[in-house]
Amino acid sequence: MTSRRTIHVNDRMQSGYSYDLTAPEGEDFDPAFTPHFTPGEMLEMGVFEGKYCNDCRDEFPADWFENARVADKPDPDLNYFGVKSRQPLSVWREKGWIYGPDPRGWFQWYCRYYMGRRLPDIDAIQIKRWRGFARHAGQVRANCDPGDIHCRPRQRQALLQWAYDPFV
Repeated sequence: MTSRRTIHVNDRMQSGYSYDLTAPEGEDFDPAFTPHFTPGEMLEMGVFEGKYCNDCRDEFPADWFENARVADKPDPDLNYFGVKSRQPLSVWREKGWIYGPDPRGWFQWYCRYYMGRRLPDIDAIQIKRWRGFARHAGQVRANCDPGDIHCRPRQRQALLQWAYDPFV
């Protein structure tokens, strides 16, 4: 068990929010949640066109950003597969994909979960969403030759952004 630590959030999208880290970083995940990558690995590989967590880095471990591919403006070339991969947050809100205290969506939830925050009701929703995303790996396997990472690059980028192995 880790000692409880409180994180205080004050960035452009959220201020006055605090949460406790009650699990060791990167451990004690729900057995149904087995991400292939850590948040730091995802940022280093290139996700969200480099435009994610830019104003909230202080909330997360500094080493996640040491080799992260980040930019002030979205740049598809920063993505691992070099394709456009993000929708405006307004689309996520409109579709009802933002849950609980994570106004930036699934990846923000994952970062906080990875660090050790546990919110059972929200965690269950997000893990269910993550598990549902596995269908994209099945589509890549069904439609691409093994080893052809240039087949379905958008779907592969999306898999990476959901912490799945895009090299299936």
